[in-house]
Amino acid sequence: MTTTALDITCLAARTAAGQVRMLIELRLAEWGLSGIADDMCLIAGELVANAVKCTPDDKIRVRLTRESCAVLLGVWDSSDRSPVANRLTEVSLEDITPDPAALDPGHEDGTGGRGLSIVEALSSQCGVDRTDPHGKWVWSRVGF
Repeated sequence: MTTTALDITCLAARTAAGQVRMLIELRLAEWGLSGIADDMCLIAGELVANAVKCTPDDKIRVRLTRESCAVLLGVWDSSDRSPVANRLTEVSLEDITPDPAALDPGHEDGTGGRGLSIVEALSSQCGVDRTDPHGKWVWSRVGF
């Protein structure tokens, strides 16, 4: 079993989240931690998607580290813009209706920005650390 951290740099492209989720799932399996893979992949997808949105066509960095009782995931991007979590509200079945424009480019239906709330709910701890001269690490720790 390897305990080596996963540390990659990739282009901030729409395909990055899928690549990162696959690598995280493989590393967690190597560590014998497949039981937290679904949560970690969801968290990774949200953090990478936010980094890509903040810095399109730039580079992002992803680091996954195994700790004694947790896994720490960090995603770095070069933007100084702070991530904002939109609070989730309770939704009923009456609120869910098909949106014919949902797949149109640039369509915003007001449901965006919920990813960080999901990250907070799944994490033991999470936060943002600024880096010099610019950028930030957005991170999540999940216990096992």
